[in-house]
Amino acid sequence: MGRAGLELPHVTAACRQGGDFATPDSHQSSPHLCQGPARDSSCLGAPVSALDTDNNRLTRSEMMATVKGVSAFSAEQEAQALRKAMKGLGTDEDAIIETLTKLNVSQRQQVLITYKSTIGRDLIDDLKSELSGNFERVIIGLMTPTTMYDVHELRRALKGAGTDEGCLIEILASRTNAEIRHINENYKLQYGSTLEDDIVSDTSSMFRRVLVSLATGNRDEGTFVDEALAQQDAQALYEAGEKKWGTDEVQFMSILCTRNRCHLLRVFDVYRVIANKDITDSIKSEMSGDLEDALLAVVKCMRNKPAYFAERLYKSMKGLGTDDSTLIRVMVSRAEIDMLYIRREFLAMYGKSLHSFIKGDCSGDYRKVLLRLCGGED
Repeated sequence: MGRAGLELPHVTAACRQGGDFATPDSHQSSPHLCQGPARDSSCLGAPVSALDTDNNRLTRSEMMATVKGVSAFSAEQEAQALRKAMKGLGTDEDAIIETLTKLNVSQRQQVLITYKSTIGRDLIDDLKSELSGNFERVIIGLMTPTTMYDVHELRRALKGAGTDEGCLIEILASRTNAEIRHINENYKLQYGSTLEDDIVSDTSSMFRRVLVSLATGNRDEGTFVDEALAQQDAQALYEAGEKKWGTDEVQFMSILCTRNRCHLLRVFDVYRVIANKDITDSIKSEMSGDLEDALLAVVKCMRNKPAYFAERLYKSMKGLGTDDSTLIRVMVSRAEIDMLYIRREFLAMYGKSLHSFIKGDCSGDYRKVLLRLCGGED
């Protein structure tokens, strides 16, 4: 995948061993109503030292976000602006978009509480009664606390009309351990069953086992690269796939779903030398279906998470029809984290801007709000 013009100076030696930029994840402390972090900051090019202090995390996340919040914030003023937009005949959709896309997720939660305390009405109920379709889905997504948004999406993917395997893979392969732990806690509180139980009841075979593994949120998140183990892991992957008749899928899962990112980047380099092909090519030739998609997603997220999301967005819009669920989820969940990186990767990979793709694929207020989350033309 192309990354033209993306060389950044803050890449650690540990994570450069894999030949890709460092994208360590961090998350801010949460002011939200549910238990869990704010939208994690998956920062292409961020040094591992960016994980050291809360201030560094916040700065790095805000730098790459397209929605950053406002400094002169008045929850009451914003609540009144939203009420005015929905009061009486007709709805001022532009005012709703303007208000909600300038605020960050914690500010929106404060507006939610203030709206009820000062106006005596439920903001979510009012928005749902005034809006409809995909535009409503984006706005309600923005009004949902970060962890709960993932929880709702996972539940929809498991218990909706048919299983949305792509959604399950995307969330579980891309979130940090802390985020997955918060998802698990809130899923159980919200629905009375565990995320793992629902995954087990709704999926099957090796794909189920990969999702269960990812849903434990137990990946090593250190940065240490054990060279001897990297050689051993690369050889084990080769022997589990390319070298034998059939595939030892458990070996792929146990390595790809548990090792830390920097270590895996080194494993992928060693694997290329041993097998004379990239690990993604081996996964494509050895696996199929949902299992193939899940393991490819893990590798892509380890290498370059913004590029993974750029690909998800491209595939949601290319060709006939639009995968609105994926488009909405990625735009809502990444706008406060790494949307600027995603935009840059999108342009490098596909030769067109994310802004132009959205503009050509969507219409009306739905298009307007997505373009605000996108943050501009490249």
